[in-house]
Amino acid sequence: MRFLFTEQTPVDQMEGDNTSASPPGSRPVDKHPGKQDEQSGTGDNEDGGDSQRFDDVHKVLPDDVRELQPDDVQKAQSDNAEKVKPGDVQEVKSGDVQEVKHDDVQKVTAEDVKKIQPGVITTADKTDSPTLRESPQSSPPSTPMFMFALTFFATLGGFLMGYDIGIMSGSMLYVQPHFNLSTVWTEAIVSGAVGAAAVSSMLGGWLTDLIGRRKSLLVGSVIFSIGGLIMGAAPSQEALLVGRIVCGLGIGQASVVVPVYMAETSPLHLRGRLTTMWQMLINLGVLISSLIAASFSYVHHHGWRYMLGLSALPGVVQFVGFLFMPESPRWLVDKGHVDEARQVLVRLRGYSDVGDELHEIKKSVEEAKASTQGGFKLLVQIVNTPHVRRALIVGMGLLFFQQWCGINTAIYYSGTVLKMAGFPARWAVWLAVVPNALLFLAGISSMFIVDRIGRRPLLIWSMIGTIVGLVVIAIGFQVSTESGATLNTTIVETFDNGSIIQRCHSQYTSCDKCVKDIECGFCYNDVSSGSCLPSANEERSLYGRCNGTSDNPDMTFTYEYCPSDYSWIAALGIALFVFLFSPGMAPMPWTINAEIYPLWARGTCTSIAATCAWTSNLIISFTFLSMTEAITTHGTFWMFTALSVLGLLFFVWLVPETKGKSLEQVEELFMSPAQLQHRRSTWAEIACPRDEPVKDTDSKL
Repeated sequence: MRFLFTEQTPVDQMEGDNTSASPPGSRPVDKHPGKQDEQSGTGDNEDGGDSQRFDDVHKVLPDDVRELQPDDVQKAQSDNAEKVKPGDVQEVKSGDVQEVKHDDVQKVTAEDVKKIQPGVITTADKTDSPTLRESPQSSPPSTPMFMFALTFFATLGGFLMGYDIGIMSGSMLYVQPHFNLSTVWTEAIVSGAVGAAAVSSMLGGWLTDLIGRRKSLLVGSVIFSIGGLIMGAAPSQEALLVGRIVCGLGIGQASVVVPVYMAETSPLHLRGRLTTMWQMLINLGVLISSLIAASFSYVHHHGWRYMLGLSALPGVVQFVGFLFMPESPRWLVDKGHVDEARQVLVRLRGYSDVGDELHEIKKSVEEAKASTQGGFKLLVQIVNTPHVRRALIVGMGLLFFQQWCGINTAIYYSGTVLKMAGFPARWAVWLAVVPNALLFLAGISSMFIVDRIGRRPLLIWSMIGTIVGLVVIAIGFQVSTESGATLNTTIVETFDNGSIIQRCHSQYTSCDKCVKDIECGFCYNDVSSGSCLPSANEERSLYGRCNGTSDNPDMTFTYEYCPSDYSWIAALGIALFVFLFSPGMAPMPWTINAEIYPLWARGTCTSIAATCAWTSNLIISFTFLSMTEAITTHGTFWMFTALSVLGLLFFVWLVPETKGKSLEQVEELFMSPAQLQHRRSTWAEIACPRDEPVKDTDSKL
């Protein structure tokens, strides 16, 4: 059978005083210790007083535990001992043995010893009676459906975020000509939500610590729904920008709260998988939004309103669902609601023996309260605490490089990027579904492998794949630019009255620069010899050979893209990019950030890291189109490739593995040996004060 204590210690051997009736190095369990003493004529308390001699309770030493084999078990010779069946003996794993605290050792009487059933683990907790109690078996217990329902409603915040990201790709193909947006206004509307999310994420940590994780999610869902309604009804580009900003406030709130809430409510053996569902719902939101955008693309003039307005619906669903969800047990303990936290844990775990988990939570909360300060002093404390500072650097670095690999340019601007690669708008809006579908499918796979292979390997291999995808994209755009359509400046384009057209035709010398002007397009019958003309719409020019009334029926007009025989290379690169990014680079930075901070700094540090992510996202989304004009499209993606290589080196050098560790154990990964020794010695003092030494007359020290 297994024995659980409070803190892990190495184990080898267990020594007892009845070696004649038990295997070497072990002590048999006697159901009636009092009767055995009477038969031996010693009584049960030679030392006097009320306490039980510590001869009955042996301190577990590093050399005290061995694996019991079935043939090692012998029949106990005491009249009161019972035969131990081989099936009752289970392997004691080192991870199951923890330090016995002095306060956990209580007087053992004959009435307290009960028959131990196979597969039952016995444990001691300061809040429990001395009697043995049932707890989960050695294999991970089944997770109640309520835990999955909670995960679904919580991670709807990820769906909101994914829908907002994805819907802009398709809707902007139609919003831009509807409002005749300039490059700056296009970037402002796309990035308006991102900037608001950056501000909201800065305040999110403070708000979630103040009012709780549950109420913070309720607030975020209401804000997002209001923003969706404003966007759908926007009469002007200014109103549309306001709606984007309101949506961003809700998204930023969700990005801070959801990963923390999931980490604090998930059972240890499923924490990685359930926390990863946040990213899976983001990917699902991106996919659904791209399908909706493609479907409403056939609704002329106002299809984009339906695309944007429908974003209010998932916010309403999350709000209604979370009216019935509980608060995080860690937050409840932090606020002194221990009984309520116990009830929540029982409901989430599906069994009543949650004493050990609750005790560990209380211990971390007490430690946090003993060292926590508020306001600006808390930030100073975070910076001045070495292991928290190291964790924050890792957390910020993870999210920084997640954004600066350029993933959101392939999502926010996927339709635009595909048009840049050489596809017309009516094709680009549907082609954007392909990489988004791959993003979702690859994200599902990460749910089933993250708790098997670990966070760190998944993150590193995903980044390597991301770099490969970026290289293919950059090569595709570079080949298309160098071997694609060209302007023939010797061609003379004229109005119907014979006067020469100056607008567009005389302004640009390359197709790439021509199509980036929203008032111009490329007119050709041979891609190697075309002209730049003012556009009437996406299919014909306002004047010149491609106006639809000329004597040149074979002429073709392209708007916002240059035709190329190599468009498929960039499209393939985008598909590879998002498919290889999704399993690791998408969820792991958020998952690891939810795990690596101590409770007293978790809300603030998560907020700081999320702010780093949203600020990076803001810079990229607000400058992407301008960067493609300044350093070309392929130059922009080569820049993302270089930054991703730096990110890979950062992950290999600094990111630890957090798989299979409690949140309190993860914190220790960032401590130096001296800090770790000090922490454990402090806990040992609390567990066994020096002024109350433990008597141990038989055990060897």
